Amino acid sequence: MTDAALLLDRLHEAGMRDVTSVEVATGGVAAVAGTARRGSGPEVFAKTFAAPPTADVFAVEADGLRALRDLGGAPTPEVLLAAPNLLVLEALHPRVDEVAFWERLAHVVAHLHTSTTGGRFGWEHDTWLGRMRQDNTWEDDGHTFFAEHRLLRWLPEPRVRAALDDRDRRALERLCAALPELLPVRPSCLTHGDLWSQNVLATAAGGPALIDPAVSRTWAEVDLSMLWSSPRPPASERFFAVYAEVTGLDAGWRERMPLLHLRQHLAVVAQYEPDWGHAEQARAVLAPFRGRG
Repeated sequence: MTDAALLLDRLHEAGMRDVTSVEVATGGVAAVAGTARRGSGPEVFAKTFAAPPTADVFAVEADGLRALRDLGGAPTPEVLLAAPNLLVLEALHPRVDEVAFWERLAHVVAHLHTSTTGGRFGWEHDTWLGRMRQDNTWEDDGHTFFAEHRLLRWLPEPRVRAALDDRDRRALERLCAALPELLPVRPSCLTHGDLWSQNVLATAAGGPALIDPAVSRTWAEVDLSMLWSSPRPPASERFFAVYAEVTGLDAGWRERMPLLHLRQHLAVVAQYEPDWGHAEQARAVLAPFRGRG
């Protein structure tokens, strides 16, 4: 069965019998997704898995979208249906990669981060990053949270064990022990959790809207590292200048980005084959720690 046929079947099974066709989206790596055209009513966006990782995956995503909107004021698509094997959302639009758009996104993300600061790190429940659970166990210390639940959490995964040798794993443990020296103390805030350019779309009015969250309360710079370190258009440079101005970001933030993005490298290695070079990039971040101790 093709991806389009799978989505069409799932939509019909959910009672949306007026869906006539599905145009499958490109660029995603976890779910099957696409725009569904209807005989009556507006288009919708739908997501499914051939075999869902677990029954709560779309309920958790819907909860994350609501949290970003209700707690952080970030525009997100309306959730129309969140079933065990199907998520249906308000259809958004492709973004226009102009400087003005990325300036607006900077204000959206800055407000999300600065309006939700707190003391604890984690979330009310685990969320999903790709096809695997994101461990959101509550911690009072940000360095402990990042070490235990964003870095070391990936070491037992079979693909990570195969990709990293013993020296790499020891280097990761040394890096985690050194986190208080490497990263400044910062409060937690609500974060999107998977904020790369593919997860930024546009509303009907042309403003930014966020999709595919993996929310938790952690350091704001974790979101920043996703945008900085992942493929993005030239116009996005303006995002970082505006975000830094609005939030008072210190001048050393760029040096912290590779270390914070190590979480994403490990998550990709754990889930996908091939890993698109993420294992090599992870080892590059770990290299300075291989000879310590």
